Amino acid sequence: MASLLGAPIVLALAGLGGYALARRALAPLEEMAYRAEQITSERLHERLPTGEVSDELGRLATVFNKLLARLEQSFEQLRRFTSDASHEMRTPLTSIRSVGEVALQKDGSRKEYRDTIGSMLEEVNRLSALVDSLLTISRADAGRIPLHPTVFSAMDLAREAAGLFDVLIEEKGQRITVEGDEGVSVKGDRVFLRQALVNIIHNAVKYSPVGGAISVEVHSEPSGDIRLEVVDSGLGIAPEHAEKVFDRFYRVDESRSREAGGAGLGLSIAQWAVRVHGGDIQLLATPGAGCTFQIHLPPSVSRV
Repeated sequence: MASLLGAPIVLALAGLGGYALARRALAPLEEMAYRAEQITSERLHERLPTGEVSDELGRLATVFNKLLARLEQSFEQLRRFTSDASHEMRTPLTSIRSVGEVALQKDGSRKEYRDTIGSMLEEVNRLSALVDSLLTISRADAGRIPLHPTVFSAMDLAREAAGLFDVLIEEKGQRITVEGDEGVSVKGDRVFLRQALVNIIHNAVKYSPVGGAISVEVHSEPSGDIRLEVVDSGLGIAPEHAEKVFDRFYRVDESRSREAGGAGLGLSIAQWAVRVHGGDIQLLATPGAGCTFQIHLPPSVSRV
């Protein structure tokens, strides 16, 4: 009889104990859910409590925190990209507006108006080039640029890219040479690999002095990789800048780059074009000794 009367009490105590244990066990999960609800696009720096990292909830929180770190980095890159793009577009627009306003405030000759229109068209061309680069980067980030791979000669690609700068090279009294292995062919999208090489050569021409020399070389590595090199005779780049030259809108010399018309996107586009082909691009630079840009493409290559 006593055992029958005590059974409800025992069951009640067991239920209360189980409830307490369950609450205690679920408390970290409730805390994680509460903290997760507080995280917004403006608070991506927040992190979930990991507690004992060795248990399942701790590992889950750690993985979630790594996801938040990647999202925070992506949002920060997007904010910086938007800010930089706005700043870059504002510069030529401001120039066009100021030139036009000055021209309207005075009666000029036909030649003066032609010079004014020419100056405005230069800024329009700069703005158009910037917009084209931004569209390319935007489509690349979204993965919406289809590649059309073909097999072609690496030396032909180098000659074609270098040949686009004949007029600019002549104006600056520079010389450019193309040499290397004639028997190497590349399999890839010729348009984008050409654009990558053009952007790098343009950078070399821009920052090499009057009378300087630029060389474009094609080599076949023992591993089967292809190495394309662009070597200039400029002032070189300090080590602290060498790792950042491929960042969007990054300039080693802000004023000099603006005068040359660069927006700091050419090398970023070149890096994308190389990496989308499974390759890599790097800068070897020593202050005062010029720069060497190296493109390594994987051995999806055949001898011709």
